[in-house]
Amino acid sequence: MADEDKKFSKQMIGKTVVSKTGKRFGEVGDVIFETRSGELIHIVLTNITPYCEKIELEKDKENNSLIPFSAVIAMGDFLVISEEDII
Repeated sequence: MADEDKKFSKQMIGKTVVSKTGKRFGEVGDVIFETRSGELIHIVLTNITPYCEKIELEKDKENNSLIPFSAVIAMGDFLVISEEDII
């Protein structure tokens, strides 16, 4: 992977999370990763939308909604997720 293709986790913070069909979920508040391997595990959502509140996402100890990082399809102006991978 070329250096210009790499993304840093701090670049994700604050990005709007949308599904590939355009449904808005909220914003990236934080990321959870495995400290030994550096593998990204979950996206912590903030400012969640009413749509996101209706679906039963996994929650952390502080009751924050979590999206598995494996559901992320792309990152640009938005963080695009595959809704099928989280429901």
